[in-house]
Amino acid sequence: MTTFEQSFNCSIMSSVELRSDQVAELAETFGLLADPTRLSIVLVCMEHEVPAGDIANRLGLSASLVSHHLRLLRAARMLRAERQGKQVFYSMDDACVHDVLNIMINHLFVHEHGCLDQPHEGDD
Repeated sequence: MTTFEQSFNCSIMSSVELRSDQVAELAETFGLLADPTRLSIVLVCMEHEVPAGDIANRLGLSASLVSHHLRLLRAARMLRAERQGKQVFYSMDDACVHDVLNIMINHLFVHEHGCLDQPHEGDD
């Protein structure tokens, strides 16, 4: 069985003291993913490149709304764009973002403590 540390290379993770500007940037980055539409777009792009039009179709959103969110996600270096002919394909730009999302998905929906049918510690 692979440990958490092996899966996510946690041995290189350490406690870091952040400056206030870094804390603000981190909060802003997490804030981008707090929007359900942006989070849905990132999740669609997690495993492979996806054309912008397909993202809009899969999520039932207008192309202009998706374009707006894609611009923000590219600026935050969460997604990257690659033109292939007439289409622009989007995919994860950073494996760290991919790993953070996988960790949170596992935390909330896969591991025992995240199962919806089991009470959490301290629940009455």
